[in-house]
Amino acid sequence: MTEVSPSHKLHASFPSAGFWRRLAAWVYDLLVAISVVMVSSALALGFAAILTSNGWLTLPAEMDHAAWLNSSPLYAIYLLTVLGLFFGWFWQRSGQTLGMRAWRLKVQQRNGARITRKQALIRVLTCAFGLGNLWVLVDFKNRRAWHDYAAGTELVTLSKEANQLYYWREL
Repeated sequence: MTEVSPSHKLHASFPSAGFWRRLAAWVYDLLVAISVVMVSSALALGFAAILTSNGWLTLPAEMDHAAWLNSSPLYAIYLLTVLGLFFGWFWQRSGQTLGMRAWRLKVQQRNGARITRKQALIRVLTCAFGLGNLWVLVDFKNRRAWHDYAAGTELVTLSKEANQLYYWREL
């Protein structure tokens, strides 16, 4: 019996990811996203404090820095941009977010190649905060989400060996 080389295992065909595994990774990534939002908010609050301490911003008497940030749509755009960059970077770099790595999922092009920046951007813009994964419950044949169709990608379930190979290759 011949042993399959590690490079061949990386390009093997893997099954499409099912809904429950996607949901588990989504919950895991939600916790990571909350942490990213907290750090981003702390940075924004620090920036607002610097502005007021230098006299470049004067807040009304009844408003604190958090209320000032929340009163601007730019703050929401900032947080959405940070989250989009976070997920897009992981998807484009290794095909796996932290939750996807824990649940052995990988996003890839239909031919198994790493996704492009354009595909990552399309996924970010069309994922509907993960709700696009509900389409997998209807799409029995292909088990692809809205954002997979829009970006020309697929989400696959890796074997334990392949997940470790991808992990160590990216370090």
